[in-house]
Amino acid sequence: MKLDALKGYSSTQHVISEFSEAFTEMVFLSLTRRDATLIYSDDFDTSFKTVLNLVEADNGLAANYVASISSKLPSLISMLEADAKSIYNNDPAAESLNEVLLAYPGFFAIAHYRIANLLYNEGIKIIPRLITEYAHSKTGIDIHPAATIGSEFFIDHGTGIVIGATTVIGNRVKIYQGVTLGALSVSKSMSARKRHPTIEDDVVIYAGSTILGGSTVIGHNSTIGGNVWLVKSVPPYSKVYHESKVVVKSQSVNF
Repeated sequence: MKLDALKGYSSTQHVISEFSEAFTEMVFLSLTRRDATLIYSDDFDTSFKTVLNLVEADNGLAANYVASISSKLPSLISMLEADAKSIYNNDPAAESLNEVLLAYPGFFAIAHYRIANLLYNEGIKIIPRLITEYAHSKTGIDIHPAATIGSEFFIDHGTGIVIGATTVIGNRVKIYQGVTLGALSVSKSMSARKRHPTIEDDVVIYAGSTILGGSTVIGHNSTIGGNVWLVKSVPPYSKVYHESKVVVKSQSVNF
């Protein structure tokens, strides 16, 4: 981090956060408007280099990052369009694609994750965390930028979702609010290990479920019911439910 660039500011964290949020909003606006020309503008270039210079790199590296990332933005936009269409096609409450783009917290979190993941895979570490934490603060959806997530990802409602750093999610996966894809235990010595589960293609995970462990694999085309606690793998085409007992009695009955 180039601390000299921060002289004159009262809070280093505040300055970096403001730049990162402005940068993220510029990229997100470009995506939602489907207007890639905005993110190739001088404003984008200047904003991006400013953030990189503050947090991660010198001027030469920043220029390299901009060139590499700009070349990958068209595929990023295509990926996000597939995410938005998946949400629209799977949510009966969605009345238009524009509604998904502008009003859905799930799409907001996915879009910010995909931007952050692109930067993370370029070797940038701090800015991606700032971007996903910005989305976390707005939506309650916590996706680590290092997670691997396939196409047509669908988050419905979203609040309370946690997706850990080494999680691998396949294509066309649907996740509802309150789902945790986490680690069985937390230790600094485990930082290089796969600690979070693998979710294969076409899996649906309903609200409140918790799936833990780096060796846990949810086989493709499986359905995980609400409030399930899973720490072991299940084969493809499984249906997993939490069996709870609900008792209904008349209020006229004496307890």
